[in-house]
Amino acid sequence: MKLDSAPLEISGISHTEIELELEDSNDFNLTPAIAPVRPVIADSPQKQQSALVVFGTTFVTIFLAEIGDKTQLSTLLMSAQSHSPWVVFIGSAAALITTSLLGVLLGSWIASRLSPKTVEKSAGVMLLVISLMLFWDVFTSH
Repeated sequence: MKLDSAPLEISGISHTEIELELEDSNDFNLTPAIAPVRPVIADSPQKQQSALVVFGTTFVTIFLAEIGDKTQLSTLLMSAQSHSPWVVFIGSAAALITTSLLGVLLGSWIASRLSPKTVEKSAGVMLLVISLMLFWDVFTSH
């Protein structure tokens, strides 16, 4: 037995042709094979990423964000002034680790209380406000 999903008018098959095909059919077992029912588990919107992917993404993002910012310039000037580059390196690395730890702890706390969409929208609004403040500062300082 042949079943098409197209309506009869579109497929070009008349009602008579279908009736003849049904009469000629020797297969009268119309019960479909039933597969065991398995629960469907929807994938979560946020798939768990490997630790290496998270590390790499974080490293590249922070590295690019820090190049040429005031922290790097301050470290450069302190190193040149103190003539102790390794001491400045250790001090600035400890400071960056501490601020990163605070960011991770605060981010974990916020993520446990707010939805990811709310955090994402809030971060976007905060970055927009900071950008507007920086533009305002540039335009009003002249």
